[in-house]
Amino acid sequence: MGERLDWADPTLREWDCTVVWSDPEEGIVLDRSAFYPGGGGQPPDHGVLLWQGVRTRIVDTRKGDDFRLIPAPGDPVPAAGTKVRGAIDDERRTTLMRTHSGLHILCGTVFRDFGALVTGGNMQPGEARMDFNLPEVPAGFKQSLEDAVNAEIAADRKIVARVLPRDEALQIPTLVRTQDALPPLEEPEIRIIDIVGLDVQADGGTHVASTRQVGRVEVVKVESKGRQNRRVRIRLAA
Repeated sequence: MGERLDWADPTLREWDCTVVWSDPEEGIVLDRSAFYPGGGGQPPDHGVLLWQGVRTRIVDTRKGDDFRLIPAPGDPVPAAGTKVRGAIDDERRTTLMRTHSGLHILCGTVFRDFGALVTGGNMQPGEARMDFNLPEVPAGFKQSLEDAVNAEIAADRKIVARVLPRDEALQIPTLVRTQDALPPLEEPEIRIIDIVGLDVQADGGTHVASTRQVGRVEVVKVESKGRQNRRVRIRLAA
């Protein structure tokens, strides 16, 4: 697997790299890449590769032993050994970072105030939903939750990514906020996202540097999904 520039610097949008393997149908592998490959509910980045006066649009990523960038149908594919310049769709990535951090703020707020674990979630740029094991909600829950989440955003808490040895990370009592999942057993290290003073959990996605960068969040809807579950839908305000 190539070097993960998206983890090293989530603000990076352009970089130079080399194609190490390519196939018109199976995709392109780079020696170093800032494309987020998708996972944990966060969709993959879109962008382009620029090489020898040619542009290849990247519209998806496949995971396997490596991350394969999937070109748009019909676009030319650079051969192995080609020097290319990668560029990420800034608006999409930045919006996804804000959305993902907003979900972590939501998760931390619900866990702090109600002790509820996450049972599912999904996001698209600017909007997302998260399901909680929350059998009962008080009157006025939707508005009070929106107010609590935006208070944490206004607090301008730092958001820090760290990689810890697995044994050390698993000592964090709140590391896993999902009801049924643990980090993969084969991973000797675990990446965590720490919203300082609010939320610490295992996560492989990209995030903004502080809660204030999320901007205002609206709780659009709270739905019942069975006797135990509540689905909270959010979106980023303008």
